Amino acid sequence: MAKNSNQLVNPNAREAMNRFKMEAANEVGVSLKQGYNGDLTSRQAGSVGGQMVKKMIEAYENGMK
Repeated sequence: MAKNSNQLVNPNAREAMNRFKMEAANEVGVSLKQGYNGDLTSRQAGSVGGQMVKKMIEAYENGMK
């Protein structure tokens, strides 16, 4: 039985992560909908994930200053 490693440490953070994902998608011009988004291309999904990582790195670097 495989353990799902895609669990949030704080379950209350799910809504914040969803808002963050929608914001990142909007910034790269990808239209996400609530729920299923399996119709996205790999390029679209990757650009959303990449934008999220970019914003997290920027936030971390700004916090170090």
